[in-house]
Amino acid sequence: MKRTRILLVDDHVIVRKGIFLFLDAEPSVEVVGEVDNGREAVCQAKLLNPDVVLIDLVMPKGGGIQAIAEIRKCLPHIKIVVLTTFNHKEKVKAAMKAGAHGYLLKDADGPALLRAIEMVQNGGMPLHPSVTDTLIEGVTRSSNGNGYQTLTDREEEILKLVGKGMSNRDVAEKLTISEGTVKVHVSRILDKLDVKSRTEATLRAIDIGLISPILKDNYAN
Repeated sequence: MKRTRILLVDDHVIVRKGIFLFLDAEPSVEVVGEVDNGREAVCQAKLLNPDVVLIDLVMPKGGGIQAIAEIRKCLPHIKIVVLTTFNHKEKVKAAMKAGAHGYLLKDADGPALLRAIEMVQNGGMPLHPSVTDTLIEGVTRSSNGNGYQTLTDREEEILKLVGKGMSNRDVAEKLTISEGTVKVHVSRILDKLDVKSRTEATLRAIDIGLISPILKDNYAN
């Protein structure tokens, strides 16, 4: 089984080493690098090409949000998950706007962190429960105020699965349809909900009660 390659970015040595030791003992992941500032995060992401970057926000030399934006611009295939102590509205929204795929707080336990890594690799959006409401506030309502009602039964079904972190391939296999058909449905869902990404579509689904916050159950363990 291919191991998920991780780059750790945190300026607190004890925290970074603790995460490294936990992940290093897991057969499903491999820590390929660790750095303590935003500038080095960008450099090492380019050099190491990891699958996932776990990154703090408040750091020297550029900081996490700037690093997220630069990594997403240069290496859009890399998944980025924020792991921080800050759940302030401004920081959460800034990180997601910069391109982060998930947002965790450092009260997450080891199993929750592993699930988040797996989830983001499969196209999901791991969120700490306390930041979900903050993100929902930033989702723009569709112009007619009634986007959800325009979805077909199939589109609603696919939106639920996407919101649970399933990739297009996973959805296709579950519904026994082609991956291309799933992509068409997802595109139509984005148009109907007046959003630009799967992330925003997921937040809209949470907002209207179609799905629950993704990591809520994980943090209850």
